[in-house]
Amino acid sequence: MKSRSDPPLRPCWVEIKTGALEDNYRLLRSLAGPNTECLAIVKANAYGHGLAICAPAAVRAGAQWLGVTSVEEGVEARALCPTARILIMGGIFPGQGPSVIANNLTPVVWDPLQLDELEKAAAECAPTSLALHLEIDTGMSRQGVGPDDLHDLLARFTASSPLRLEAVMTHLYASDDSTGVTTAAQLEHLAQALALVRDHPSLEPKFLSVGASAALLGGEAGPIGVLAARFKLRPMLRLGLALYGLVPRFCPPFEAGVEPAELTSALRNLKSVLAWKTRIVSLRTVPAGAEVGYNGTFVATEPMRLALLPLGYADGFDRRLGNRFGLLVRGQFAPLAGRISMDQAVLDITEIAGVMPGDEVVILGAQGGETITAYDHADATGTIPWEVFTRIAQRNVRAAV
Repeated sequence: MKSRSDPPLRPCWVEIKTGALEDNYRLLRSLAGPNTECLAIVKANAYGHGLAICAPAAVRAGAQWLGVTSVEEGVEARALCPTARILIMGGIFPGQGPSVIANNLTPVVWDPLQLDELEKAAAECAPTSLALHLEIDTGMSRQGVGPDDLHDLLARFTASSPLRLEAVMTHLYASDDSTGVTTAAQLEHLAQALALVRDHPSLEPKFLSVGASAALLGGEAGPIGVLAARFKLRPMLRLGLALYGLVPRFCPPFEAGVEPAELTSALRNLKSVLAWKTRIVSLRTVPAGAEVGYNGTFVATEPMRLALLPLGYADGFDRRLGNRFGLLVRGQFAPLAGRISMDQAVLDITEIAGVMPGDEVVILGAQGGETITAYDHADATGTIPWEVFTRIAQRNVRAAV
């Protein structure tokens, strides 16, 4: 938090609309239905939006669960949100068990070594019980216990153990595929695992945690709910990208007239949460033939007016955007001229009248009826919007607006 005695900041910042995030959570919660629990994903510094701003906003909107990557993030989230349930989605590492217990965190587990760590910590800290979420690998081959190892892992949960299985979860790795073929196969694998859990005498999980924003908006919440009901569990959905106002793209896209109602509602009503901005530092006029930036990859074809920005790849502004992307100045697109430097970039504002030093420039967001989205950035650089958000560097100060 900046105090009044601090010097003025370099003009490159991120605005977070907390009201929009709260509205998005409430909308998605309503689409999920009253019988489904929703986990607000605030991992990776709230997808680059700022954990300190977004976690309390999600709780204000009614979120009882927050999802973070690590114990370190969980400790920070606990200080911000004393009453929320906090899920450590990336698992735990050796020596972190005591911190899990001290901060009332709920870890995701899938490996015997994680149970070893938590049992050791429980023996030392003596909690009444420690809730865990067990992740099942249903085909992604990333984290999660596989079918060959599930029986032995479940055997660790005995009647005398302080470890309590609260939820079973898996990660749908193709829920943005509107054909649903891969997801259907994953849910079948999950059903087989749930049958083993059901038959275990010491296990009484409460939640079935499956599916992210794409599952909810793509219509897969229904099959997930059916599976949960079959095993007498309450479904839990993990709200990520959509919470921040961006609808996942589906491939292949839904045909006209068969788009799920949840997706239609999201497209109409979700609000963008983040705007990334800077200001023009100085202006110059260059003659025809002038080279701009490193290695002279841009050459002026006529006398041109250029604007210098205090924005570079150290801010998370992708170097590949040079000479192929534009930013908003006075409500108009101004193309980038030359390569992106570590700390600076240049805009061609020749065709935009009245530009002055200090004018606001929108990197991501809206201005004057035009909009630049994280998908625009992602399409221009061959990546995904999650990466666009999370690579916005910390030196771009986040502020709630």
